[in-house]
Amino acid sequence: MLKKFIGDRAFYRRVMMVAIPILIQNGITNFVALLDNIMVGQVGTLEMSGVSIVNNLLFVFNLCVFGAASGAGIFTAQFFGSLDHKGIRHTFRFKVISCGVLTLLGVGVFLLLGQGLIGLYLRGEGDPAVAAGTLESGRQYLGVMLWGLLPFALSNAYSGTLRECGQTTVPMVSGIAAVGVNLVLNYLLIFGHWGFPALGVRGAALATVISRYVELGVVALWTHLNGKKHPFIRGAYRSMKIPTDLLKGIALRGAPLLVNEFLWSCSMAVMNQCYSTCSLDVVPAMNISSTLYNLGSVAFIALGSTVGIMMGQMLGAGESEEALRDTNRKLITADVLSGVLLGGVMVAVSGVFPLLYNTTGEVHRLAARLIIIGGMMMPVNSYTHATYFTLRSGGQTMVTFLFDSCFSWLICVPLAFCLSRFTSISILPLYLICQSTDFLKSVVGFIMLKQGKWMRKLT
Repeated sequence: MLKKFIGDRAFYRRVMMVAIPILIQNGITNFVALLDNIMVGQVGTLEMSGVSIVNNLLFVFNLCVFGAASGAGIFTAQFFGSLDHKGIRHTFRFKVISCGVLTLLGVGVFLLLGQGLIGLYLRGEGDPAVAAGTLESGRQYLGVMLWGLLPFALSNAYSGTLRECGQTTVPMVSGIAAVGVNLVLNYLLIFGHWGFPALGVRGAALATVISRYVELGVVALWTHLNGKKHPFIRGAYRSMKIPTDLLKGIALRGAPLLVNEFLWSCSMAVMNQCYSTCSLDVVPAMNISSTLYNLGSVAFIALGSTVGIMMGQMLGAGESEEALRDTNRKLITADVLSGVLLGGVMVAVSGVFPLLYNTTGEVHRLAARLIIIGGMMMPVNSYTHATYFTLRSGGQTMVTFLFDSCFSWLICVPLAFCLSRFTSISILPLYLICQSTDFLKSVVGFIMLKQGKWMRKLT
């Protein structure tokens, strides 16, 4: 029975070759983000809250970029599986164009509406002076972060294409270089060490922006210097022309994915805004909790990406249905087990981790309880994440749209909105109830996997 869910050594070597570089990159990125968060938290609660709110808003942009690149990435993985380098080149062009357009739209929206969007998170009970200070910190942080949107988007285009072509080490190296630069500059620019100016939240933003240019420089330079290994990059910029049939195919499969990432990320931002109405203490407490959760989730996120890459390559190579189901079942099992392990670690450190932040005792206690809830839900999140990438690998982007965004907007958001606006429920039961909806989502995902409609070759 266990053999249905547990693979042999050769299987896990194959999985680890894809997953470990992604895991290392995401792990280092999130660990440095944690240190960055703690450094800003040492400046003060207002600054920490302002940065947290802006990152909630930038999360929407980040996932839109991910969605645009991933829509084309479905085809990239299958083109690679069939050794079609010309097809990979066209999907790369699509990513570059779409990322540029999204950057222009993102900058425009944040310039026009940024301050008002930050203010939506500052309507909970508390001192008006605290709300005003948080708004100013967020405004300063956002103003600098806008300069980093373009390199972030282009890095995704390069790194995503390399991963889909089996090259996961270079994106990892570029990510490590970026987070190293970010960490050093955070230390220098937030606090003003070694003669540098103490810029506070603006220093944190400036360090992040510079690190994103470093990441883009490393991954783009390596790709262009290694055209023999990755022929798709040769002549990639001679023309931005994409075959009409492929463009229609990417639009058909990718548009639902882009819309899904946009709507899902917006739903998360709306739910966080609903949580914030309970109290101004919720914003810093949620920031502490989510920072630890993001670090703890690197394993199941890396394995989820591995699911998408491996299943896409197997579909492109024309593997049998039996082989696809067997591999997918074992990948999902590994993903869920990683969620169990790291969720347990989160619960174990919940009482200690919030003490790293220079904030009030009430925020410490609230953050600890939120961390426990997040740790308990991590195995369920692992399963739904792996299910999402499985469905996406076969081009079932409309299904993933229904599975992800429609579920969030029809169930999660109305639930959070109604409970936060029309009841006197406190943040802890509100958060637990809303997070528990993922149990229902996992049942829906299980049914979709059993149907097997995702097992389709697109290229």
